[in-house]
Amino acid sequence: MALIQPFYSDISLGKPLPLSVLSHNPTNPGGRRRRTETVTFPVKGKLNHMRTGLIKCSAVAEVGEGLSEEEVFLGYTDEEDEKDAGVVADYDWREEWYPLYLSNDVPDDSPLGLTVFHIQIVLYRDGNGVLHCYEDRCPHRLAKLSEGQLIDGRLECLYHGWQFEGDGQCVKIPQLPAGARIPRSACAKTYKVRESQGVVWVWMSDKSTEKPEKLPWFEHYARPGFQDLSTVHELPYDHSILLENLMDPAHIPISHDRTDWTAKREDAQPLLFTVTERTGRGFAGQWGKEKEQAMLNFLRFEAPCVLQNNREFVDKDGVKQYFSALFLCRPAGQGKSMVIARFGTTKRSSLLAQLLPKWYFHQNGSKIFEQDMGFLSSQNEVLMKEKLPTKELYLNLKSSDTWVAEYRKWMDKVGHGMPYHFGHSTISLPKEPAVVENAPAGLVAGISASLPAKGGAGTMHAPNPVNRYFRHVIHCKGCRNMVQAFQAWKNALSIVTLASVALAILVSGRRWKVLYLVSTTFFLAGVYVCSAAITMNTENFIRKHRLL
Repeated sequence: MALIQPFYSDISLGKPLPLSVLSHNPTNPGGRRRRTETVTFPVKGKLNHMRTGLIKCSAVAEVGEGLSEEEVFLGYTDEEDEKDAGVVADYDWREEWYPLYLSNDVPDDSPLGLTVFHIQIVLYRDGNGVLHCYEDRCPHRLAKLSEGQLIDGRLECLYHGWQFEGDGQCVKIPQLPAGARIPRSACAKTYKVRESQGVVWVWMSDKSTEKPEKLPWFEHYARPGFQDLSTVHELPYDHSILLENLMDPAHIPISHDRTDWTAKREDAQPLLFTVTERTGRGFAGQWGKEKEQAMLNFLRFEAPCVLQNNREFVDKDGVKQYFSALFLCRPAGQGKSMVIARFGTTKRSSLLAQLLPKWYFHQNGSKIFEQDMGFLSSQNEVLMKEKLPTKELYLNLKSSDTWVAEYRKWMDKVGHGMPYHFGHSTISLPKEPAVVENAPAGLVAGISASLPAKGGAGTMHAPNPVNRYFRHVIHCKGCRNMVQAFQAWKNALSIVTLASVALAILVSGRRWKVLYLVSTTFFLAGVYVCSAAITMNTENFIRKHRLL
């Protein structure tokens, strides 16, 4: 995908422009929080002695000379870590806006079950197209409202038929005696939602009114002529692992070699980083290639889970152009996350990019996430097993991992206000481990209710969080419609192929036989193309050395 890798291009596009100030809005410290225990791990000594989670190597390759380990590694000395140790910022994870979904992909005819950290919510549009968000359980007997249906714009629980609308009030109970009033307590807990720049956001606090000033606004996406390509991906690892990966430009040439035509493993090299801002709301800075000796890219992370990577340049006509990669990451439970990835620019797309369908870029984006999925899932597993902060486990290089270290140190400042976190020097483990579904029927029902596509087990693909169909296609109206269209064409062409073969056998004229056989060849080619398109959008990428 051309848009996935603009920041690693060899083309020097212009001079860096100054970053805007990162706003800081202290959250309400009085909000209800989940009780967690934060553990600090003191660090003493040098590199081989400072990380209890690492194995000390007895044999080390002598490669390079001139630079000491203190100059190569981040957090090598006590002074580096103690500089920010003990700094705590006011933070309550509930007092934040979280990205839920792309507005255009929210289904119009069914509710959608989603999760923010450990809280399950249900999102739906009423008969007037207005979005509503409730806690995903019926006040009657705790059944999932996301497994319900929409009737006349109301959300109905399919267990006993209770119906809810507007601010969560119950408007119908079929079993209520004639003349009886619906109890006031028969209401669904609500959350405030807003649509902004094509994204649905939810305010998670139930103790304070929403704060519009905290709702993210992205200047580039409001520019005239700005075009973007947006996709949604559900991923089987923690949102902190996801953010780490997205703010790591050093892995792109290796992990995504040739997936995008600007990603080449021979371009792997040391990078330059400059941190320009650090606040309780995040951090920002510039980065670039060491060979170019210029930091043309601008990265900004802002709480709770927004990451931007921007580039500004002047084109050959002297016009300033803007490029933005925006990642809106939502914690979707322990070991799960969802990302809205948006790539946009004011520069006109190439002719090839205009000719290719959007689903082609979407499947390429899925491929890129799949190339990292094995690494990140295993990384998530190790963090959960070791129960140590990252400075005990990571070997961060100054020339590749600066943003990763900055992010984990930010979590040290605000982790006390999160349900759980893995920081650079501190951790707080989940008070309650993730619920494991033991009943297959319950697992399938739960997964099916959280997907906008129709069907569950026994349909095209079994519910599977590592399957491309269930990670992306079911969340994307365009890709879902494309798969359905190609499936319909494949079925129709298969029938026509069989009819053409039968006619070729039955007719007696030689010319007619040749005509039908040639037609059969074309129909078979059409079936193959349809099958290939379906496969391209529904099957995971497998590296060549892993193929059978």
